[in-house]
Amino acid sequence: MKFFYLSSNPNKDGLHEIHDRECEYIPSSYERDYLGPYNSGKEAMRKALTIRNGVALCKNCCSTTVHSIISDLSE
Repeated sequence: MKFFYLSSNPNKDGLHEIHDRECEYIPSSYERDYLGPYNSGKEAMRKALTIRNGVALCKNCCSTTVHSIISDLSE
């Protein structure tokens, strides 16, 4: 589980970005709102939309890439 924050100031596209606590692009503590602990940026997005319109996921820390893990349990 990660801790997510919402930028108080919009980006160049006019959207408020969601960042996890470890993101290198997270705004200062004065320029963000705490969203809470979530499993993914998409979950944090639901909460963010109750606070602001025009919300986006940070492309750096909230990547939607899915990685498969394959394991052979027969051994």
